[in-house]
Amino acid sequence: MHTHDSTFVGLGAAVRGGREVTVKVGTSLTAWVLRQQAQHPGARGELSILLTHVALAARMIAHRVSQAPLTGLVGMAGDTNVQGEEQAKLDVVADQVFLDAMMASDLVSTLVSEEREEPAHVSEHWGRGHYTVFYDPLDGSSNIDVNVTVGTIFGIYRHRPNDRGRLTDLLRPGREQVAAGYVMYGASTILVLATEDSGVQGFTLLPEVGEFFLTHPDMRMPEVGKSYSVNESRQPSWPDATRALVSAFREEDVGGVRRTARYVGSLIADFHRTLLKGGIFMYPGEVGKPEGKLRLMYEAAPLAFLAEAAGGAAHDGTTRILDRVATKLHERTALYIGSRVDVEEAHRRLNG
Repeated sequence: MHTHDSTFVGLGAAVRGGREVTVKVGTSLTAWVLRQQAQHPGARGELSILLTHVALAARMIAHRVSQAPLTGLVGMAGDTNVQGEEQAKLDVVADQVFLDAMMASDLVSTLVSEEREEPAHVSEHWGRGHYTVFYDPLDGSSNIDVNVTVGTIFGIYRHRPNDRGRLTDLLRPGREQVAAGYVMYGASTILVLATEDSGVQGFTLLPEVGEFFLTHPDMRMPEVGKSYSVNESRQPSWPDATRALVSAFREEDVGGVRRTARYVGSLIADFHRTLLKGGIFMYPGEVGKPEGKLRLMYEAAPLAFLAEAAGGAAHDGTTRILDRVATKLHERTALYIGSRVDVEEAHRRLNG
């Protein structure tokens, strides 16, 4: 879908340097969703409604994040999640906000969260709940206390009525997602999403009016990047092939391009930069832990869906991420994601 010719509207003005500057924004998320729906005759509008509820959760979480130091929502909650990780106070709040927004849509059968050991079966909605949603409510929450970018990641599947309530409805390859995206809470709040045929679109929240507006239409990832992103302090734990791969990106002109290191340590921030500017983000497996650390279903799979929709690629070192079928809800994976040439080169070197 091309929205470059969207009508832009002025929603306000500010005085800068003695002159009035009009604030301009593009198509609202609501209008964009309705246009997508109109392109599919016979669509019942259910996915459209569900995406507006994702945006509702995003607005509420963005507000909580921005106010966290003033409302006592920094620091740890004192509990651990199913991953064995200490929960930040905002993890708990964001998880409940997202779950409540999805339940309020009346369209979700099952929710799977990073913060919950078991799926939440929204049983009273099963008669009309046609979707399953996987989500990480606040990825990178340990960065809240130092004001580093965090985010929400989600992947949406149509549920299988015959498998209602069974793991077979949940453990599915990422290529079956009907929509996926993330919300980045940083200097601005940005919602990036893709449906099966929409391409990748980026919307920025205008807090004054409580709406997301299209600011990054038809996002495409450069085929070759100029940076690599990985936590090099983990090098002593990597297999030889991984050390050699990272060394090549650091010291050689891989694919004829010299690269620089760029690593924030927040998955959303590192992926967002890679989506916009190209390159490769790597979270390898380690000796004794080849499965890696990131979660397949609600971190790797949604981001891989976006990467491929934007012309990029993603694999776990051997297998395309979107072809992986998890054997358990919270399955972990290694991840190599980014520009197509970079990711293919990583695959070649790791399997050479």
